[in-house]
Amino acid sequence: MLYKHIKPILMILTGAFLFSIAINYFAIPNKLAEGGFTGIALVLHYLFGYSPGTVILVMNIPLFFIGYKVFGKRALLYTILGTVSVSVAVWLTEGDYKPIGDPLLAALYTGVLIGGGLGLIFRAGGTTGGVDIIARMVHKYWDWSIGRTMFLFDLLVIAGSTFIIGREKAMYTVVAVFVGSRVIDFVVEGLNTSKAATIISGKAVSISEKITREMDRGVTLLKGRGGYTGTDKEVLYVVVSRNELPKMKQLVHSIDPYAFVVVHDVRDVLGEGFTYDRE
Repeated sequence: MLYKHIKPILMILTGAFLFSIAINYFAIPNKLAEGGFTGIALVLHYLFGYSPGTVILVMNIPLFFIGYKVFGKRALLYTILGTVSVSVAVWLTEGDYKPIGDPLLAALYTGVLIGGGLGLIFRAGGTTGGVDIIARMVHKYWDWSIGRTMFLFDLLVIAGSTFIIGREKAMYTVVAVFVGSRVIDFVVEGLNTSKAATIISGKAVSISEKITREMDRGVTLLKGRGGYTGTDKEVLYVVVSRNELPKMKQLVHSIDPYAFVVVHDVRDVLGEGFTYDRE
């Protein structure tokens, strides 16, 4: 039972360390802000010299009790672990670091490290509390989008920080937040991008047999109906790796040159042939 929790705990601790490096080594020396509770903590640090790690923890404590009804026991425990780890890591890595000199470079590194750190924490099933808890509560009781709530809160914090750090640094902060959001998606969704194909053909069975036999990939046959003709059709759905896509197209074309094929990206594919070997 304990072994099952070791990996997510290590991911949360690693993510907290990356987050703390972004804040103390890049954001604070270059006078950048952030969104959410972290942004508020940085503003208070610039104004009064308060420790960002301490402020983040203090602001989150009331939300832990409120968020219990939203998260449930397991998710709340990981949330507490993520928040406490981030606060402690930020506190331990505090120091008098020198600014980089290039604000854009500082913003990019801040975004990459914060995104990487938060991505690991989210992927492990935890959060860093703060706006995430508020957004989930707003979604539960008022049916607002979680992403919209978090975006508006971040926007308000960054807009307010303009009066403290100046317009130029606030604009660099927006760059950091945008980069961070992209990196979070990249880490959470996974690195093993694959391709999924939807194939509509009158020779679906033959195509399925050939893909299974020559590519050793599973194919799912779905029932469909033409919107214009009203005739029943069989639709194939198959997931292949990126380098297998050209071969799959050739196999489909060799059987039915008029087949309708739609290809799109898929991430974090789980199952035989992708995350574990075929039997």
